[in-house]
Amino acid sequence: MASNNKQTSNDVSFLAAKTLRDKNASNIAKSLAASALSQSRNKNQTGAEMEDLASRVLSSSKYSNETKTLAGSVLSQSNKKR
Repeated sequence: MASNNKQTSNDVSFLAAKTLRDKNASNIAKSLAASALSQSRNKNQTGAEMEDLASRVLSSSKYSNETKTLAGSVLSQSNKKR
């Protein structure tokens, strides 16, 4: 399996933490935020299910720029072979 050594940036980690504290954030945004935070300062990789969710968010016009930023970060840390 090819590894991906990318980690969530400080800016995206801050956004993810803010999203998780936001009572008005959607469940999708919170899922992406949790995934992004789990990949901060370690070498965790995005799972296939989260990869699919992030891809759907990026291709939809109904999500905010913040949610798309989280999705982009999560997707960039996916397994290179998938």
